[in-house]
Amino acid sequence: MKFSTRHEADIPAATLFRTISNFDVMERSLSRKGASVRRLDSLSEPGTGMNWRIDFDWRGRRREIALELTRHDPPETLELQGQSEHFDLTIRMTVVALSPVRSRLIFETDILPRGMKARLLLQTAKLGKPQLDRKFDRRIAEFVDQLVAAQTV
Repeated sequence: MKFSTRHEADIPAATLFRTISNFDVMERSLSRKGASVRRLDSLSEPGTGMNWRIDFDWRGRRREIALELTRHDPPETLELQGQSEHFDLTIRMTVVALSPVRSRLIFETDILPRGMKARLLLQTAKLGKPQLDRKFDRRIAEFVDQLVAAQTV
């Protein structure tokens, strides 16, 4: 199942890319939302090979995702690959300059099932895809706005 959204920001593309690739701010933001974020690598600069383990509660159960930064092409693209108990996950963020002071973030998430139970969950979720798309759009916009606000403080 694929989710995709576009979010425009009134900041230059290079600034937006630095904002979405500021993983310290992103980790703190996820922690404030109740997730447990643990960095597994020892890289000092953002780059391919960064790893995290993220634990969070969803629908009454504790969930766990292992994420790895697999593509880091400043100032345009970030790609993360992840794995949970039932799903494989790809998150791709692409920054496009619209003008010298305006940019667009294209945020794509691809979820693939790893078994029959996961396949059934995704089939059920597809029935409510329009509502899930609206929630995805809203949450990504809020998340990016929070990161931009945290960056300017």
